[in-house]
Amino acid sequence: MPEQITSPAGPLQLLRMTDGLLVHQALYAAAALRLADLLGNNARRISDVATQIAADEHALYRLMRFLASNGVFQETSPRTFANTELSRFLRSDVPGSVRSFMVFRGSELFFAPFGEIIHSIQTGRPAREKMYGANVFDYLKTHPELAGAFDDGMTSLSQIVAPEIAKAYNFAAWDSLMDVGGGNGVLLASILHAHLTIRGVLADLPHVVERASERGFLGGDLQLRSYVQGCDFFKEVPAGCRAYLMKQVIHDWDDERARRILTNCRRAVPKDGVLLLIEYIVPEGNSSSVAKTADVAMMVLTGGRERTVDEYRELLASTGFGVNRVLPVTGDFNIIESLPV
Repeated sequence: MPEQITSPAGPLQLLRMTDGLLVHQALYAAAALRLADLLGNNARRISDVATQIAADEHALYRLMRFLASNGVFQETSPRTFANTELSRFLRSDVPGSVRSFMVFRGSELFFAPFGEIIHSIQTGRPAREKMYGANVFDYLKTHPELAGAFDDGMTSLSQIVAPEIAKAYNFAAWDSLMDVGGGNGVLLASILHAHLTIRGVLADLPHVVERASERGFLGGDLQLRSYVQGCDFFKEVPAGCRAYLMKQVIHDWDDERARRILTNCRRAVPKDGVLLLIEYIVPEGNSSSVAKTADVAMMVLTGGRERTVDEYRELLASTGFGVNRVLPVTGDFNIIESLPV
């Protein structure tokens, strides 16, 4: 006889875990439609909002009611909604906004590959590569609208954690710092603002640093202590600084390509210099962690991976670096300080 289910709690718990898919896409819709911006500081009737964005009133109400049940928006009176402390971070005009990142996470480039997760499990290759025939960075070169969404999303995340990273480590001890793969320069700008004696270089692919110059995070007074430099870290990392920083670069790549990047860093880092990796670290055991979640995302999206401390030690040792210490930072990030050996 088949085993009898004595309690529905287990099956129901598993089913409820899949609700995250619906929450994810509902948040994407709210961000893309700028619903939090439209509510602003006031409660508004669904009929008015629906008219403004040319949406079906009843469908929009069902979306808002669902999000309100998760603490995102609040139904203050029948069919009238206001922002909550959570939904205000979907506004474009508040510090810490994640609206741009939510829009990117709902895009074809992020969301669609998870429908092919079994491909990644069976082959060890990213599902995104199967769908688009190129890694994300090559694909973005030919899709400027998605590239803009990616830039905006990464910038919004960096603006949240950059000030905490800047104050968690004495960057000024090294006099000069190169942020390799530094994107729009948000993190480097935060470090330069927090450490007034250090000079900085933003190094990334030429088309990336061109967009960084347009965004202007290293403008104003920071122009006197910084400049941008095009580079392809698979070919060469420019020399000229004592400290080299990479935030969430190594996790994008498998061990072979990560070693290539780190080897190029070793050629650039002087004997009295340092390499600083800012990454998640996978904890041991069954505990929940951002790193374990991100690890599956890297498997599907980039072919990269999150690593344990020991795996970072081994990877760095194979390229001429020794881990000196690991400093925890907010948001589950860690600064892995590595010295040339």
